[in-house]
Amino acid sequence: MTQPSRQAFVPFVSVDHMMRLVLQVGIETLMVELADAIEADFRRWPEFDKTPRVASHSDIGVIELMPTSDGQQYGFKYVNGHPGNMRRGLQTVTAFGVLADVATGYPVMISEMTILTALRTAATSAMAAKWLAPKDARVMAMIGNGAQSEFQALAMKAVCGIEEVRLYDIDPAATRKCAANLAGRGLRVTSCKAPEEATMGAQIITTCTADKQYATILTDNMVGGGVHINAVGGDCPGKTELHRDILMRSGIFVEYPPQTRIEGEIQQLDPDHPVIELWQVIAGEAPGRTGLSQVTLFDSVGFAIEDFSALRHIHRRLQDTGLFQELDMIADPDDPRDLFGMICRAEAANAA
Repeated sequence: MTQPSRQAFVPFVSVDHMMRLVLQVGIETLMVELADAIEADFRRWPEFDKTPRVASHSDIGVIELMPTSDGQQYGFKYVNGHPGNMRRGLQTVTAFGVLADVATGYPVMISEMTILTALRTAATSAMAAKWLAPKDARVMAMIGNGAQSEFQALAMKAVCGIEEVRLYDIDPAATRKCAANLAGRGLRVTSCKAPEEATMGAQIITTCTADKQYATILTDNMVGGGVHINAVGGDCPGKTELHRDILMRSGIFVEYPPQTRIEGEIQQLDPDHPVIELWQVIAGEAPGRTGLSQVTLFDSVGFAIEDFSALRHIHRRLQDTGLFQELDMIADPDDPRDLFGMICRAEAANAA
């Protein structure tokens, strides 16, 4: 039977390949690179197609598609969020992504994105903190010590120079896990018994919890002046982490308002409550932090452009590594009009 042409093969980055690439590059180095790649794409934000993610909600979770294009390449991510999966020994979030060429419509890479989403989420958090947090920030409180926590801590260290992370989770086992994973990675790690203890003395507070509910992880009295809050966990309708009073006294920065007003912390506020789009700060079109005592809030829900940036960066990084598998997934007949003929030739070859 006729062998597929090289054009028919699509690079596939498996979980094993992604882990090997992360280790080859270095996890902190890769997150700095991802933060730079995301920031570069935020600077050209108007070039992208933008739409809120397409979400299918159920009582137990959500399945989403996150598409975007810059006119040259197209990317999308499939991702779920099922908090109850942990009780079944499964990941709360899993994902895969596709990068394609706009000129032909052909996919140019398929990749796992469970690990890559954790990397790009942390890189985006650190990129935002670089622009919004106090310049002398050296201590971060990490409220919620699940699958994202170590990535967040190391990204803040690599991009923003954080030296200490203070950990708290309602599950002490999660805190022990996080502390053990961060041991020997250049951070002072303090395990705390209460969220108030974790936030004491922190210039950056990151919240990343999993429960799909209106929750109050941070109360107003836990947030002093001059703090930057990185709210990661509130990322779908009916799921929040911050008391409304915190929002009312914060400068709020978002990715894409039509999506964040549905999914983020600001779903608690009036639809016309003022927010600033983070890309405008990066592009010099809007101010970021305006004073030493200002509370800044990055209401992070995750947006498709960040996934696009991550996919493009991994695609570039793959060159000459061999860390991918070639998938035969595009039908490539000798005559583009004769797709059925491919089957006929395969039939004849099998009968021979």
